[in-house]
Amino acid sequence: MNTIAVLGSANMDLVVRQSRLPLPGETIFGTGFSTVPGGKGLNQAVAAARLGGDVTFLGAVGADAYGTELRALLVGEGIRSAELTTADAPTGTAHISVVDSGENSIVVVSGANATVTTLSVEQRAVVADAAFLVMQCELPTRVLVEGIALARAAGVFTVLTPAPVVPLPAGFLASVDLVVPNQGEAAELTGESDPVRAAELLSAEGSWAIVTLGSEGAVVAFDGEALGLAPARPVTAIDTTAAGDTFVGALVAQLAAGYLRGTAVTSDQMIEAVRYATVASSIAVTRAGATTSMPTKAEVDAILA
Repeated sequence: MNTIAVLGSANMDLVVRQSRLPLPGETIFGTGFSTVPGGKGLNQAVAAARLGGDVTFLGAVGADAYGTELRALLVGEGIRSAELTTADAPTGTAHISVVDSGENSIVVVSGANATVTTLSVEQRAVVADAAFLVMQCELPTRVLVEGIALARAAGVFTVLTPAPVVPLPAGFLASVDLVVPNQGEAAELTGESDPVRAAELLSAEGSWAIVTLGSEGAVVAFDGEALGLAPARPVTAIDTTAAGDTFVGALVAQLAAGYLRGTAVTSDQMIEAVRYATVASSIAVTRAGATTSMPTKAEVDAILA
């Protein structure tokens, strides 16, 4: 089976549900509180594993109760985590406000994630042996650059979610095989408000770009040309926190299922993977939380049957 190496953040999400966001200086009452394992890296790893992916997770947690809980979750999901390091810093946290419409706002405190500045010998071996390397921008840029360079040298297909948008070295995005931003991130990266044009700009020089548009679906582009709009599956959303991470995890799991390492991903393979990811994401937004909302392969297959 093709291994998916996820190099990314692991957080404990501290989630408050409320009717609306407070105004500056205002105090309002919330309607619920929960702690949910999260972090964009861990979220994508869990989504990929639940949807049939063979996943190894690389990153760091603290020597605290949250770190212990996150390690237990990875084991429970069948995700290899022997190279998840224990940092001399608290486990990362994400402070999430979810309003009744399902939209959310998030403040991340990096904690242990900020200590991941380089890959160990063992972690480098995991990346080089993988078929896919999946990353986000919640780790220091230095280690992202190292990961991409190592993966390219080893013929590993690379996937980046450029969230949050951070300063990246010139040419970095062009060196990634597949970039998956949402519409706002794509606009910030390219200066182009039209998501179709943004996808075309991000996919230049022989790479792939998928710009997600929430309830409007996703734009798929390759080598500077948009291939079309993949429609979303209509649902009533209650929490969009994990929508993007579920999409990416599902996408990579589906690509890995039929991928021959060292070969090019075809348009048919990518379009089918996007279709699969769209269904997975549509299920996740009908449930609360991040990892708690992510569907299993059986659930997605049942809808696509």
